[in-house]
Amino acid sequence: MVPSFVFPKSLSSLEEDDASDCAPRLTVQNSFSISSLRPSELEEFVKGTCFDLSDKELFCVEEQDIFDRLYALVKGFAALKPGCKFNLVESLRSNLSVLLPNVDSLSRSRRSLSRYDGEGDDCAADQLVVDRVASHRNAFKIYTFFLVHILLIEESTSTTVTNAAKVAASSRKRQPVNSWNWEIQRGRIMNLIANSLDINLSLLFGSPDPEENFLSFIVKNAFSMFENPVLLKDSDTKDALCRIIGTCATKYHYVAQSCASLLHLIHKYDFSVPHLADAVAWAEKKYADGSMATSLISDIGKTNPKDYVKDTVGAENIGRFLVELADRLPKLISTNIGLLVPHFGGESYKIRNALAGVLGKLVSKAFNDIEGEVSSKSIRLRTKQAMLDILLERCRDVSAYTRSRVLQVWSELCEDHSISIGLWNEVSAVAAGRLEDKSAIVRKSALNLLIMMLQHNPFGPQLRISSFEATLEQYKKKLNELVPQSPPKTSDDFPSDNDVSCGDSGVEDGDIEVDSKEHYSMTNSSVPCEIDCTVQTSFVPDVGNVEQTRTLIASLEAGLKFSMCISATMPTLIQLMASSSSSDVETTILLLMRCRQFQIDGSESCLRKMLPLVFSQDKSIYEAVENAFTTIYLRKNPMETAKNLLNLAIESNIGDLAALEFILGALVSKGDITACMLSALWDFFCFNFGGTTAEQSRGALCVLCMAAKSSAAVLSSHIQDIVDIGFGRWAKVEPLLARTACLALQRLSDEDKKKLLSANGSRVFGILEGLITGFSLPENIWYAAADKAIATIYTIHPTPETMAADLVKKSVKSVFDFCEGELDDSSSNVLTAVPVSQLSRSLFIVSHVAMHQLVRIESCVRKIQKEKSKKEKINAENRANANTTDDAPQNLGINAELGLAASDDAMLDSLAEKAEKEIISCGSTKKNLIGLSAPFVSELCRNFSLMQKHPEMQTSAMLALCRLMIIDAEFCESNLQLLFTVVENSPSETVRSNCTIALGDLAVRFPNLLEPWTENMYARLRDPSVSVRKHGVLVLSHLILNDMMKVKGYINEMAVRLEDEDERICNLAKLFFNELSKKGSNPVYNLLPDILGKLSYQNLKEKSFCNIMQFLIGSIKKDKQMEALVEKLCNRFVGVADVRQWEYISYCLSQLAFTEKSIRKLMESYKAYEHALSEDTVMENFKNIISKGKKFAKPELKSSIEEFEEKINKFHTEKKEQELTAKNAQAHQLKTNSSIYFDEIKKDAEESDRSEITEDGEASDHAIRETRSTLLKSKTTKPRTHSHACSEVANLQIDDDEVQSPLIHRRGESKSRVKKSNSKSQNVDSYSSTRRNKKSTRKSVSLSLFFSP
Repeated sequence: MVPSFVFPKSLSSLEEDDASDCAPRLTVQNSFSISSLRPSELEEFVKGTCFDLSDKELFCVEEQDIFDRLYALVKGFAALKPGCKFNLVESLRSNLSVLLPNVDSLSRSRRSLSRYDGEGDDCAADQLVVDRVASHRNAFKIYTFFLVHILLIEESTSTTVTNAAKVAASSRKRQPVNSWNWEIQRGRIMNLIANSLDINLSLLFGSPDPEENFLSFIVKNAFSMFENPVLLKDSDTKDALCRIIGTCATKYHYVAQSCASLLHLIHKYDFSVPHLADAVAWAEKKYADGSMATSLISDIGKTNPKDYVKDTVGAENIGRFLVELADRLPKLISTNIGLLVPHFGGESYKIRNALAGVLGKLVSKAFNDIEGEVSSKSIRLRTKQAMLDILLERCRDVSAYTRSRVLQVWSELCEDHSISIGLWNEVSAVAAGRLEDKSAIVRKSALNLLIMMLQHNPFGPQLRISSFEATLEQYKKKLNELVPQSPPKTSDDFPSDNDVSCGDSGVEDGDIEVDSKEHYSMTNSSVPCEIDCTVQTSFVPDVGNVEQTRTLIASLEAGLKFSMCISATMPTLIQLMASSSSSDVETTILLLMRCRQFQIDGSESCLRKMLPLVFSQDKSIYEAVENAFTTIYLRKNPMETAKNLLNLAIESNIGDLAALEFILGALVSKGDITACMLSALWDFFCFNFGGTTAEQSRGALCVLCMAAKSSAAVLSSHIQDIVDIGFGRWAKVEPLLARTACLALQRLSDEDKKKLLSANGSRVFGILEGLITGFSLPENIWYAAADKAIATIYTIHPTPETMAADLVKKSVKSVFDFCEGELDDSSSNVLTAVPVSQLSRSLFIVSHVAMHQLVRIESCVRKIQKEKSKKEKINAENRANANTTDDAPQNLGINAELGLAASDDAMLDSLAEKAEKEIISCGSTKKNLIGLSAPFVSELCRNFSLMQKHPEMQTSAMLALCRLMIIDAEFCESNLQLLFTVVENSPSETVRSNCTIALGDLAVRFPNLLEPWTENMYARLRDPSVSVRKHGVLVLSHLILNDMMKVKGYINEMAVRLEDEDERICNLAKLFFNELSKKGSNPVYNLLPDILGKLSYQNLKEKSFCNIMQFLIGSIKKDKQMEALVEKLCNRFVGVADVRQWEYISYCLSQLAFTEKSIRKLMESYKAYEHALSEDTVMENFKNIISKGKKFAKPELKSSIEEFEEKINKFHTEKKEQELTAKNAQAHQLKTNSSIYFDEIKKDAEESDRSEITEDGEASDHAIRETRSTLLKSKTTKPRTHSHACSEVANLQIDDDEVQSPLIHRRGESKSRVKKSNSKSQNVDSYSSTRRNKKSTRKSVSLSLFFSP
């Protein structure tokens, strides 16, 4: 009998002969190395072995010679040539594949042998069968052993994935029969081994389960292959591995060992997770046995949750495995989910994330079928509801990652239509609440959830609140008509909302689906077309009986609630568009676009708020805005596009118009605004479309002006239309049309301006002059139109000074009626007869012309400098290209030495300065018209009584004064006091706002003049008007951030605005400090101690102070600055005795982001703040710091922190005990002093009873002085902080002793003495040093001292 083959521990173990074995086993007897053979000999050796395997019986592998040769070949398999490898593997594989069907024939052969022997020797037949089974078993195990080891050897020696892929690709075209393609061979071997496990192995091994060492060998090596990510990419190999593991674990009951190895792989190799889940799922589906999955879930559930906190990678992999398993086996996992739910209370957020994903998969897939008994269905529905409740609860998880993941799960459920209508609004409310979450990832997930809910909502494509309300009202009326005709129903007959699940078109229930479709037809399924709710709700179709009507009403009410919930989020979405997180902004824009598509109330106006975001420096935000703008407003139909754009221009404010101009310029440059769209805009402007209004014409021209900024040719073809329509009769209908036409003329190209001047120059300037000096426009429109008209004159007129002078003369003459520009002192009396509006217009024209004249001078200087620079550049290029003589460089050197180039620049600056001075001519003897008007404007603004009577005139006069001050430095200096007086005391907030803005311009133009007034400029931040404070923040932000004003010691005023009553001002102040922190090395770091000191003395609420400092400290990111702040703040404790400042400094310390170094600095500075630790609030802040430090501290530092904590706790406790002891001692001292005093009084009374004292006797006040000094000392020695406690103790003590009054009449004392004593005591002062010599009088004085207030 051949010895049995036993799986060794390793391949080389076959050479060892274990004498301890009782039964003989097959081992290698003649071991040799094939490396000693020459290539030709090795090839012949392989051929001979393969010939024997194929020529002899399948059991020949048991023969010692063949077995030894196979061992030698497998051991040296890596050294074989590809052809030899192929032949050897094919021989082994083919023999094993032939052997497998013979195993099933063993039972048939056993029965045939029994029939053949008949009455013969049964023992011989049985022995024959046993020998045959043993041969099959040996051959089966040997072939399997050698094939598996060939797999392991080849995989270990294989090269990278790319090399293997190249070999496979090159071998596809011309592949010889015996060529070596390992990937194909590997798949065949693995499938053969997997198939071998599917046969009836009990016939070979004599028991239902194979031998332990066989299963261990197969499973161990299969799991080792799972560690190779390249191998798992081959689908055939991966499927075979899954079959092997699933079969061994389930069919052959190798569950415990398999689960242990599987969990080890999951913890260690993340790439193996989905493949292992496939193996577990395959086993359950193949054998209808979920023992493997159940065992895994049980093992995971029994794991201590704290272990997952330490092993974060393992926790993540386990979580992924659970989600993959729930996706493949939802029903099985749903029955065992109770084992995993306790992990929701664990500390590992990754496990909680995974469990949320598991619940989502189960809700989506585990409860879809409706078969089964009513009781089981009820249990399953309750289980599903419990899972949904857990998901709702987990939306408020302590971890932001878990909250985000749960919201993502809800999005997946919404996409799978697994959320019932009854739960729809609850989920939407949770998502709306998470929009204000402190974590950006949670906010993004909430926004995505709302987008998904809108996209898959069961209520229809139109969600206007008014439409829902109107439709709901109609159906309620219909229900009221049906109710009297129908018998009453119990509440059990009505379907629950939770039982209705939403589908693609609405809900799953048949009747309700029809009703929902009818509702859709009423609300118009085309999106996003405009819908007339009144027309659509005028007809209500009959939906059937009362139950169906009530169901539809419930659905409509749910839809109305959902629409109102989404509409209520609009203010929050506006805030999110201003978020510093780009993901917030981008996702919010997507949500608003979806809201607009479904016509949510308020979405249109919210979308306009995104326009200013085009100025964002974040490229992703700009692209999001541009894409949204293109999607919303640009259509294939040019007319629709033109209408959308002009309506947007009409309804936008100044800021939105600037953003619209910017984005339109970009779209014109890209070509997204086509010529057809521009042509449609011109048709609207020229009233070519029927029903076009003057307002639409103005909007179209406004859009065209914006487009002309990028391409001036847009206006070239319609210049005449601009003049005729813009300044024609339609300007009277729409006054702003003339202003827009002026803007269009300014945007003309230089060639078009020349054409306009040559063709219609006089007409155009006549129109502009009439617009400025006439009264055709309303008062509120005239100023804006005159502004643009004057700007147009200075833009297109060849000599604008002459026309501007005429305009000034006419305006002044219309007011004062004088000639040649001379003003008389007596003309001031005419002011009472001058119309206020006319004077205001005149001041506006004078100041505006002066301002534009200044701008023209500066532009002319820049133009000259530009031409000069261009000319010098051309000359330099010519000199470099031409062969010049040596004289030219010599002349240039002489000019440079003489400074002729510098003198040209100085001359140009001198001319510019002179021209600017001539505008007002304050220093000239001969003044021009504007120069004559400047003193008048100044005196007019100083007439406060007149200004109070006419506040609208004060607005114009102060604007004119500010413009004139900007032009001339001397005039500015002489009127600065007036300007600051007005900006502080004017009752009009408009005037104060205008002056605040003007101060910013003055600070830019004359920084040295405004520098002494810096404190007054910061004072604008304390103005009671919201408008003034807002402009103050804007002006100071502009000046500081552009380095036009140094950050002085008043920056605390800006910090206070972080807690302003107006939210807009708060946001502006936050933006300022955010931008300031980005400059250089973060100036906020240097300013923080000064801000802290100033705010500590201001009358701020504690909450406001904490919020301000928390925000400012949050803008400091560098660890070095944080460490330096720790030292600076600790040093501020020195010399500070105010408890409030101690609390504030300690709070600031607690808000810092501590590092190991900063913690050590804090501990080293203990002596600086030791005295402040007696206060409870200070101590609490230091405890917060210590708790922060313990979280990141290493063991060594952690021990130091604990020692430090013990130290400050001990000091705090000792200080408290000392204070309590001092308080008790003070109370005891007071009580003792009172007792001594009353003892002396009593002693004096007894002495007076024993002796008579005459009136002229000697008086002694020693006792009185001693008593008084004692009482005074007790008052002065009381601690300040415990004065209230001591006074209470004193009062109580006095009340106790008051019952023994010494004023009772003493025995034996005459009435006359008592009267005399009383009369004298009335004249004695309680603090006088002169005393009478009577004892009764002395006692009376002493009592008056004690009880005096």
